[in-house]
Amino acid sequence: MNTVLKAKIIEVCDKKIAAKGDQVGISFYAFFKNKNDNPELLMEAATWWIQTNKLDHFEKALKIKNLVLGITTK
Repeated sequence: MNTVLKAKIIEVCDKKIAAKGDQVGISFYAFFKNKNDNPELLMEAATWWIQTNKLDHFEKALKIKNLVLGITTK
């Protein structure tokens, strides 16, 4: 995953967690505007989310942030 996408995911997760707590859910669409202005980055996020990690549509923001940072939790 490229550094721009990693930074965006962490930023969005941090904002969501700060606003709604560490149980807040998120989907990969949260990292993009309502426009498809960067289809390559959107596909990279979708591939990472769906194919690489086999995540559900909504996951905990804290889980996503930890995956991006390489932190494993049980």
